[in-house]
Amino acid sequence: MGLFNRRTQDTATTSAAVATLDVDPALAALTGDYVIDASHSSIGFTVRHAMVTNVRGSFADHEGALHLDGADPSRSTASIDVKIASVDTGIGDRDGHLRSGDFFDAETFPLMTFRSTEAQQLGGDKYRITGELTIKDVTRPLAIDMEFGGAATDVYGNERVGFEGSAEILRSDWGLTWNAALETGGVMVSDKVKLTFDISAIKQA
Repeated sequence: MGLFNRRTQDTATTSAAVATLDVDPALAALTGDYVIDASHSSIGFTVRHAMVTNVRGSFADHEGALHLDGADPSRSTASIDVKIASVDTGIGDRDGHLRSGDFFDAETFPLMTFRSTEAQQLGGDKYRITGELTIKDVTRPLAIDMEFGGAATDVYGNERVGFEGSAEILRSDWGLTWNAALETGGVMVSDKVKLTFDISAIKQA
C-alpha cells in the first residue's frame, strides 16, 4: 500500500499517456503531525570491529517529529535529535570511549541531529528521506531509505504509524577518525557505519 499510486489516461488533445495521482483515502487520512515514541522506537548502528566481526549499538535517548502528507509524500518532513551520551553497545568501557574526545566528544557536542530536506516515493511502501545529518558540528547530506510499516490505533486510542529505515555513512566524513592498526593488518574500527531506524510515531490531536 503506497502513499499514492499512479495511473495513466488518454486525453482528447494528445495521444500521450498522462500520469495522474490516484490517492488512497486511507493513506490520505494519515496526513498530520506525529511525535516519535522513543519507548517503542530505536536508532541503532553497526560497525565492523577488528576486521572480523560487527559491533552493534543504539542511542536510548532520542526525540523527533514527523509531518506526513498521505496525499503527497514529497511534502512530508522528519526531524530527529539524539543524545550522544545515551550510546549503548552493552560494554561500559567501550561506551565511555565512544563518548570521549576520541569519538563523539559528547560533553562538547551533546546532540546528533537530522533534518529532512526532501522526501520521495521509490515504489510501493518504499521511500527515501534526504536531509542533513549533524555530528560534532559537522553537517553533511544523508539519504535514508525507509519502508512504511503500516498504521494502527493502539489500545490507548493513539493513532500510530511505523517505519523502518537504514543508511550507510563514512564516519570520517563527520570527523570521527580515531582508529588503531592491527598487527595482522587492517584497522580496529571500520570507517563504514550502517545506521538503522525503527520508528513508531503517534499522531497529535
